[in-house]
Order: sequence, then C-alpha cells, then structure tokens
Amino acid sequence: MDKYHAESTKRNRSPILEILKKEIKGSKKILEIGSGTGQHAVYFTKKMPLADLPKIAHSQSHQFFLMAGPCAIEGEEMALRIAEKVNSVTDALSIPYIFKGSFKKANRSRLESFTGIGDEKALKILEKVGNTFEVPTVTDIHSEEDASMAAAYVDVLQIPAFLVRQTDLLVAAAKTKKFVNLKKGQFMSPESMQFAVNKIKDSSNQNVWITDRGTQFGYQDLIVDFRGIPTMKKFAPTVLDITHSLQQPNQSEGVTGGRPESIETIARAGIVTGVDGLFLETHFDPSSANSDAANMLDLKYLEGLLTRLSNLRSFVKEKL
Repeated sequence: MDKYHAESTKRNRSPILEILKKEIKGSKKILEIGSGTGQHAVYFTKKMPLADLPKIAHSQSHQFFLMAGPCAIEGEEMALRIAEKVNSVTDALSIPYIFKGSFKKANRSRLESFTGIGDEKALKILEKVGNTFEVPTVTDIHSEEDASMAAAYVDVLQIPAFLVRQTDLLVAAAKTKKFVNLKKGQFMSPESMQFAVNKIKDSSNQNVWITDRGTQFGYQDLIVDFRGIPTMKKFAPTVLDITHSLQQPNQSEGVTGGRPESIETIARAGIVTGVDGLFLETHFDPSSANSDAANMLDLKYLEGLLTRLSNLRSFVKEKL
C-alpha cells in the first residue's frame, strides 16, 4: 500500500493541511470521505492535536500549545489569578492554552505533605477557571474512580508518570472520552510509550498525548533524552514537561528539589527538537506554594519566557 501511495501522499498532504487549518475553527470535527490508504487522516490527526478540544483558542496557529498553571489548586483566588495572567500572555502570542492544576496530590514523599483542599472543592475551582476564561483545563487522576469524577469538571485527564503502566486506570480515563495526557514514566523508554498510547486508542479514544517529564538519572536527578521526542511523536502528539524534568527527587529531607533556572534552556531544546506542546507549572510566589515550590517558574517571568519561545518556534517552523 505504501509502495503505491507514499509519494503522492507526501506531495499533497501539506497543502491540504493548510486549507483545513484555515477552514476548520474551534472544535469542529473532520470527516474524511474517500478511498485510499488512510495515511492522510493519520497525518492530519498528528498535525492538528487540538482539533476536538473544547474551548481551545488559537488551535490553528503554528505555535506550540501550553499546559500551565500551579502545581496544585490551593484556593479559588490563586487559581483565577494565575489563569488570568497566563491566559492574557498566551492570547497575545497566539499560543493555544490549557489551564493546569492538580485537584489532589496523591503521590507525596511524606504522610504530612500537602495533598489538597478537598476533591470536589478543587474540581469546582478548575471548572470555574475554565468557564471564566473560556479555556480547557487539565488535572491528574490516580484511580479509576478519579477518572469519572474529574471528567465531569475538566477537559483533559492526565496520567501521572508513576501510574502510566496501570492498564485499568488508562482504560477508565479513555472511556470518559476526554483527552488523555500520558506522562512518560521516568523508568520507561520512549519506544515503550507506544503501548500506553495503544491502551487509550484501543479503548475507542484517539485523543491522546505523551508528555516527557525526564528519565531517572541516578537516585536524585533526571535528564531529558531528546532523541526520544521524534520517536514518541510517531505514536502521539508529544509534549515536554519543562518543570518536572528539572526535578531533583529523593532528597534526604523528603522534599523534592529542582532547577527552575534551567527552564528556558530545556524548553528551547524541546522546541528545536519539534515538540508539539510544553507543560509548565507557575506561581506568583513559588516559595510559598504548598507543592513543588522548588520547581515552579515565578509568574513574573512568564511573559518574557513565552515571548522568546514563541519567536524561536516561529523561526524553527520557517527554517526547518
């Protein structure tokens, strides 16, 4: 099949894609009618990863998409304040934006660590953020029960890296028909993520992304192997987590460390490598945050960072 159609497919798919991007607005769906290999449909799905996502702005821009917000929902005022700033900056730069916030932190180093303000309370705040700013929202889930509960309030369900091999959890997320963001396990190869992706797709949900959040390097550090980005892009749209890939876990005091000063370095490398999106945690006062205080970007640096990254993305898209 590829033998007879590969050249014509490669020749005309880019012009067709440009027409689709101009004509398809918001979350309208594409129905392909015709006969052939199906290669066009596969190509368009990968190139338009946000086509079915509700409330997404600038989905046809050539920019990376951004999942950003605080590590955890600590209250309504802080969530709205952060969302307002990020939404304003991304809108000005035509960056598709998804607000991120964990409704609970189930994976903590110590029993006394902050885990949340209450599940329903935090989820209602996520819902309010989405409705107030007309942006989609994403949150982590940790159990099959979480999947159905969170799906009533948010648009994207995120599977934590430590849980990405848990079949029942992935199937439960897929069955909600929400977008599913799979964090690559720190212990997993890029190639092995195809099986996690297949669990979602084989459960009748094609809306799945992979997010690389680094690979364990010794006991207390992580690295990003950028050779894995093009590999994972073969399976699903791929995002780079520029917060957690800079974590320094397993510290003796039981509090995770980090290197937020390297956020821009790792983000630039990701954009040049061709990631579809970036994942970032940010806070107006990171040192006072109840979770991941050592990793988050100070909100005051966000506009400058995203301006430089969007310029780099435009340059890369033009030259490569």
